Amino acid sequence: MKATRRNFISTVCAGAAAVMMAMPASADTIQINLADVLPDGNFMVQNAKRFAEEVAKETKGEVVINIRPGGSLGFKGPEQMRAVRDGMVPMADILLSQQIGDEAFLGVEGVPFLVSSQDDLRALHKFVRPEIEKLVSTKYNQKILYMVPSPGQYLFLKTKTDTLGGLKNIKIRGADKMTVDTVTSIGMSGVLIPFGELIPALASGRVDGVATSATTGVDAKFWEFMKYVYPTNHTWSTNMVNINLNTWKKIPEQHQKTIEAIAARLEPEFWAVSANADVESLKKLTANGMEVVPVSPAMMADMRKQAAPLLDEYLKRAPAAAPFIKSYLEATGKK
Repeated sequence: MKATRRNFISTVCAGAAAVMMAMPASADTIQINLADVLPDGNFMVQNAKRFAEEVAKETKGEVVINIRPGGSLGFKGPEQMRAVRDGMVPMADILLSQQIGDEAFLGVEGVPFLVSSQDDLRALHKFVRPEIEKLVSTKYNQKILYMVPSPGQYLFLKTKTDTLGGLKNIKIRGADKMTVDTVTSIGMSGVLIPFGELIPALASGRVDGVATSATTGVDAKFWEFMKYVYPTNHTWSTNMVNINLNTWKKIPEQHQKTIEAIAARLEPEFWAVSANADVESLKKLTANGMEVVPVSPAMMADMRKQAAPLLDEYLKRAPAAAPFIKSYLEATGKK
C-alpha cells in the first residue's frame, strides 16, 4: 500500500514520541515536543523557549518541553491544530488565522481593520477568548496554555505609491485566507502561501509582495526582494500554544497548576515582547535599505471602504461571531 505524506509523518512522529516517553531523562521526567513552523530566531519561538525553561525549572525537571522550530516535525501552519488534536504532536504553536479552514470563528481577529492595536485586541479577547478556549477544548481535544499576538501588519512591496490604484494587480502573498481576501478586496492579487514556501515564491517571482509583520520581514530578509514598507494594520492575529488534552492529563496535577501559573505570569510579558519585536524589526528593515511609506488618510479610507464588505462575508461563514463583535464594537466605541 502506498504511504501518504500524512501517514508517513504520523508514523514518524508517533514513533519519535514513543521513544521519547520510553526513554525519559529520569523515571519521573515527562518529555513533550512542541512543534513550531517559525524559524528559531523568531520571537514566538524564543517565547516558547522561555516558557519551557520556566516549566523545567519549576517542576524540577519532571516536565521537559522540547521546542522544535522551523517546521522540523513536518507540519505546515494550517495543519498544526489538527496535528495536536490527533496526537501527531503533543504541543504546538498555532496561528489562529491559519485554522479558519477548520473553524471560521477563529478568524475573528482577522476581519479587516476591526483591530488596530494591542489595546483593541485585548478588548476583543475579553469577549472571544472564552469561546475560543471552549471550542479548542471540546472540539479539538486541546488546552490553550497562553496566547500572544503577532505584531502589526504591513504591506511589503517593490512599488511606491500614494493611491490605491498604484497597488492594482500586484501579486502579493498572505499567510491566511482573510489576509488574501483583504488584499484582493483593495485591488491586489492575493496568493495564499505558507511561510516555508515564501522565500522560493519571492525568488521565483511567483509573488511581488507580502502582507505580513515586520518580524517575518526580518526572518525572510525582505530587503533582498523588496524596497517599500506600508504600515497598514489591515488584519490581526494571535498565536496560541496548545497542548493535547490526553498529554495534559498525564501530567501530575501539581505540575499542571504550576504550568498554568507560569503561562499566566509570562503571557503579559510575551505581549510586550511582540510589541517590542515590531519596533526592533522595523529598525532592522530600514537599516538594510527598506523605506517606510506612510499611508495617507485618503488611501487608508479607500482601503477600509473596499474591505468593508468582508465583515458581512465573514459573518456568513461564522454567524456565531456576530454577538461577540457587536459587544466589542460597543465596548470600544467603534460603533
